[in-house]
Amino acid sequence: MPANLAPSSLSQSILPWTWAPQFTGLGLGQVTVYVGQSSNPDTEREILDRVGSYGRQLGQIGDALAVIMKRVDLSGLSEEDQDAIDELKDQLSAIARVKRRAARARAAAR
Repeated sequence: MPANLAPSSLSQSILPWTWAPQFTGLGLGQVTVYVGQSSNPDTEREILDRVGSYGRQLGQIGDALAVIMKRVDLSGLSEEDQDAIDELKDQLSAIARVKRRAARARAAAR
C-alpha cells in the first residue's frame, strides 16, 4: 500500500503579519517586511501604531479630498488636470464599493 504524503488541502497566507518564521539557511529567522526608507523609522513606527496604517491614513485623505472636490469649482481645469481629478474620483468610488462589499460580508457573517 503506497503512502500518501501530500495533504488533502494546502493554503498559505500572503499577509506579512501572519507569516510564521521561515527557514533562512540552516537556522530560523524572522520575516522582515520592508516598506521603504524613512529618515526616522521610530517615529514612523509610532505613527503606524498610534495613528493608523498607511491604508487608513490614505483613506482619510481620500475622504477629505472628496469633500473638497464637491465644494470647489473645478470647471476651469485643463483637460489634463480634469483627467487627474476624474481618475481620483474613479479610484475613490472603487474603494467605496470594496468597503460596502466588505461591510455586507461582515454583517452577513454575524
